[in-house]
Amino acid sequence: MGDRRFTEIDLRRMLQQATGYREDVVEGRWVIETRHRRKAWEVIVEPDRERRLLVVVTAYPVWE
Repeated sequence: MGDRRFTEIDLRRMLQQATGYREDVVEGRWVIETRHRRKAWEVIVEPDRERRLLVVVTAYPVWE
């Protein structure tokens, strides 16, 4: 997270303010579409159904 300049709090805010989602190319993962600092971002998540958690795999800005 540090190398992409966002904190856990920023990440939680990005997930709360999601604008859309779609299936990822990796089965079982999802792409969350959101914004951070007025730019488009994508957060890759994977549900852990057994533990009832949402695991964040990565997050990155979308280069338009």
